[in-house]
Amino acid sequence: MKTSKILYWKLSAYFFFFFFTWSSSYSLFSIWLGQEMQLTGAQTGLVFSVNAIFALLMQPLYGFISDKIGLKKNILFFISMLLVFVGPFYIYVYGPLLQYNVIIGAAVGGLYLGTAFLAGIGAIESYIEKVGRKYDFEYGKTRMWGSLGWAAATFFAGQLFNINPNINFWVASVSAMVLVAIILSIKIEVTDVEMERAASVTLKDVGHLFTLKDFWYLMLYVIGVACVYGVYDQQFPVYYSSLFPTEAQGNQVFGYLNSLQVFLEAGMMFAAPFVVNKIGAKNSLILAGYLMAFRIVGSGLVEGPIGISSMKLIHALELPIMLVAIFKYLAANFDTRLSSVLYLVGFQFAKQVGESIMSPAAGYFYDSIGFRQTYLAMGAIVLAFTVISMFTLLNEKKTDLQKPTSKDMGQVI
Repeated sequence: MKTSKILYWKLSAYFFFFFFTWSSSYSLFSIWLGQEMQLTGAQTGLVFSVNAIFALLMQPLYGFISDKIGLKKNILFFISMLLVFVGPFYIYVYGPLLQYNVIIGAAVGGLYLGTAFLAGIGAIESYIEKVGRKYDFEYGKTRMWGSLGWAAATFFAGQLFNINPNINFWVASVSAMVLVAIILSIKIEVTDVEMERAASVTLKDVGHLFTLKDFWYLMLYVIGVACVYGVYDQQFPVYYSSLFPTEAQGNQVFGYLNSLQVFLEAGMMFAAPFVVNKIGAKNSLILAGYLMAFRIVGSGLVEGPIGISSMKLIHALELPIMLVAIFKYLAANFDTRLSSVLYLVGFQFAKQVGESIMSPAAGYFYDSIGFRQTYLAMGAIVLAFTVISMFTLLNEKKTDLQKPTSKDMGQVI
C-alpha cells in the first residue's frame, strides 16, 4: 500500500511537470506561428500536419518498444532528457528555420515536437496506465495532475507571451529538469512473469491486430471523432484572439480561459473513472462524441467572446471521459500485453493520421470561408461518425485471463 501511494504521487508529479512543460511551450503555438513567425493559416496548417506526420511515425515505435520492455522506464527517461532542450530548440533552431524556409522548419520542428510531445504523451500515458493497473490506482486520478500542470502554465502563458514569447520556452526547459529528477527517483518492482510476458511480444502479435475488424472499427471512431478535437484546437487561439479589440488582450484572456478549462478538466479527470465504470467504456466513448459534436457545432453558431468561451469549456467534460474510456475499452477487448501498441497505434496513431489529413484542409477553409463555417462542417463530421460508432464499437467486456498471478519476488527497475 505504501509503495502504491508513493508511486501514485511521483507519477502524478511527473504528469504535472510534463504537461507544465508542454503547455509552456505549446499552448500558444498557433499564436506564435501567426504573430511571431508571420505564417498564414494555410502555412500554420502545414506545420501542424507535419508535426502530426512525425508523431505518427514515432507512435508505433514507442508502442512496440514500450510493450517489449514492460515496466522499465527507459522511454520516459529519454523523453524527459529531450525536453530539457525545448527552450533552446524553439529560440535558436525552430524559429529561425521557419523564417528561413517554412518547409525545412516544419520538418525539423516536426521531428522534435513529434518525438518529444505529440508521440511522447502517448508513451507516457500508456506506461502510467500500466503501472496503475499493477499497483491498483486509477489512471484518471493520476492524469488529473497533468491537467493541473497544463492549467498552471497556461494561466501565465498569455501574459508572458505578451512580454516575450521566449520566456515561456525557458520556463519549459526548467520544468523539464524537474521531470528528469522525478523519473530518476521512481522504482518499479517487476516480477519474472511480467518480464516474460513483455519479452513474448512480437511483431507478429502487432500485425495480428490489423486483421481484427474490431480494431479497425475503433480506429474509425478515433479518426472520425477524436482527431477532430485536435484539429479544432490547433488554430482556435487565433480565432479567439481575433474577437477582442487587440491581439494582446485576446492572448491574455485566452490564457485565462484555457486555465479555467483545464482546471475543470482536472476535476472531471477525477470523476471520469466513476462515470466510465457506471455506464461502460463504449457508452462513454459515444457520450464523449456527442459532447464534442455539440461543442464544435456550437462554436460555429455562437457569437462573441462569452459564447465561444462557453463552448470551449465543454472540452473539459468530453476529454476526460474519452481518455479514461479508451484505456478501459482497450483493456476489456484486446490483449493487454499489447496495451501500449493498442493505445499508441489504435488511438494516438489513428488520431494523428486524421489530423495530418484534416489540418491543411482546415487551414485552407479557415482562410477561405472563415472559422465559423468550418466549425459547422467539422461538427457535422463528428456527429456522423459518433452515430456510426454506436453500431460498430463493442458492447461486451471480456474477462482478462492474461493478468499475471505469480507471487514471485520481482526485480526493481
